[in-house]
Amino acid sequence: MHTRRIPLLAALGAALSASLIASPATANANEAPGQNKPGHYSFAVIGDVPYGADQVGAFPSMIDRINAEPGIELAFHVGDIKTGSSPCTDEYNASIRAQFDRFDTPLVYTPGDNEWTDCHRPAAGGYDPLERLTAVRAAFFATPGQTLGADPIRVDSQADLGIPENVSLRRQGVAFAALHVVGSNNGLAPWTGLTTPQPAQLAEEQARMDAVIALVRDTFSDARRRNDRAVVLFQQADMFDPTVAPKPSNTSAFTRLVQVIVDESGSFGGEVYLIDGDSHRYHVDQPVAAGSSWLDYYGVVGAADNLTRITVDGEQQNVDFLKVTVNRPGAEHVLSWERINYDS
Repeated sequence: MHTRRIPLLAALGAALSASLIASPATANANEAPGQNKPGHYSFAVIGDVPYGADQVGAFPSMIDRINAEPGIELAFHVGDIKTGSSPCTDEYNASIRAQFDRFDTPLVYTPGDNEWTDCHRPAAGGYDPLERLTAVRAAFFATPGQTLGADPIRVDSQADLGIPENVSLRRQGVAFAALHVVGSNNGLAPWTGLTTPQPAQLAEEQARMDAVIALVRDTFSDARRRNDRAVVLFQQADMFDPTVAPKPSNTSAFTRLVQVIVDESGSFGGEVYLIDGDSHRYHVDQPVAAGSSWLDYYGVVGAADNLTRITVDGEQQNVDFLKVTVNRPGAEHVLSWERINYDS
């Protein structure tokens, strides 16, 4: 069973959400015994944080708590470093970068929609989102092929494609890839005062998604060649959001990525994990397993029973971080995880 060191109210909310959206078979698979066996190392995952003044003020202590957790050797932030209605300023980016560099471990960050594609909103400053994307890259990815954190490491990067935030790495038989895939229909939501995406918007999204798909394929190809035990993908966008009724205006840009992930996962002999944020509530499911309604929704051919999706807590629910352990060979599952309250 996964250990959950979280407040009672948060636990009840998570349990209610899971009961509404997970079948008994899915719940049993994700809570299988044997997942807490000692592993080689652990990594932390956060997302949709800091949201608002209170969390901005508390963010240093959150990082301190992650730094204090035994066994953490890597950290990942799956995007949204601010609310969608707060100003998208260079000064704010610099302040978050300074906090990111306080992580004792290497930190991999993949951007969310709030820090660039939603910056057209008046409350966010009425910026040109593409100009803000350039600003995000300048603030967080000025040294391509290197993580953030106080002790950075080298990673493979798509900087040659102009997308330095798309990175991959491998550690002890597990392949990791951070994908710049965001909410707001991957950045295609019309900007303020407009009803359709603009040509520059469409071109940027297509180029970025082309690069994402290439990275997914390359990651799986390398994992198969090396006989890796698992592939772990990180992104901001929740392509299978259980909290709202899906509609094409919010999801159409994800269709080809979902198909590629199903194709690659289905031909991979190990386990696959997709870790995201965006919908803010912890959730575990198997959205592209045989029989899932998401396969019909996206028009996907095939299925991938070996893929588990994990959404981390965020926004007001961000009272904990996810500690993920890479288990020793022979354990029932490659990864196990627990939510750890910042106040514990």
